[in-house]
Amino acid sequence: MTKILFVCHGNICRSPMAEFVMKDMVRRRGIAGEFEIASAAVSAEELGNSVYPPARKKLAEHGISCAGKTARQMDRGDYGRWDYLVCMDRSNLRRMERICGGDSEGKMSLLLSFAGVDRDVADPWYTGDFEATWQDVNTGCAALLEHLGY
Repeated sequence: MTKILFVCHGNICRSPMAEFVMKDMVRRRGIAGEFEIASAAVSAEELGNSVYPPARKKLAEHGISCAGKTARQMDRGDYGRWDYLVCMDRSNLRRMERICGGDSEGKMSLLLSFAGVDRDVADPWYTGDFEATWQDVNTGCAALLEHLGY
């Protein structure tokens, strides 16, 4: 089983979008049983909050539900629990490394790096552009699945 944890700042926009897009992708391919997929935050700012309404709306536009998801903060133990810790931007990456005490096994990466793109996933919290985030997340998730051989 491949275990993937998607990470962003607050776990209410980008990382839950990635979590549920990836869950949808593996479900559609009939390989959901081969994966464990979740998301978390590097901050404690949004703990317990549900997915931000515009992010929920964008997922729903594509027939994807994120019902029941609430923000949680990653902890040091996540490093041992997950095969891939995939974050949305360079700031997330630095904070993940601090939380986990480094990345000795090379588990941490930027989502868009799987697509050969050298930039962060667009942050809709600041831009309000959830479509750009949707496009980035889909590109990154599809490339990650390809990287994994699917």
